Amino acid sequence: MSRVCELTGKGPMSGNKVSHANNKTRRRFLPNLNVVSLISDTLGQTFKLKISAAALRSVDHRGGLDAYLAKAKDDELSADAQKIKKEIAKKVQAAA
Repeated sequence: MSRVCELTGKGPMSGNKVSHANNKTRRRFLPNLNVVSLISDTLGQTFKLKISAAALRSVDHRGGLDAYLAKAKDDELSADAQKIKKEIAKKVQAAA
């Protein structure tokens, strides 16, 4: 599985490791990914997602998974997250 956040699309970056002697060698900066179970209030079930710590804070700040996915752009989301977003939208429209 790739090291990409399922909600923000954040992935590895590359840069230089710089020694004390100012020698430069290539390295990778990996995102801080965690496997987290998030609860959807609308659907009433939990989903396991591999997300970054920053994305987890954003989900909490926006008021949960449903609110975060409602505002999120589809091109940043993974295929699983897009499915969850569509299910939530269907359920909300059926209730309205």
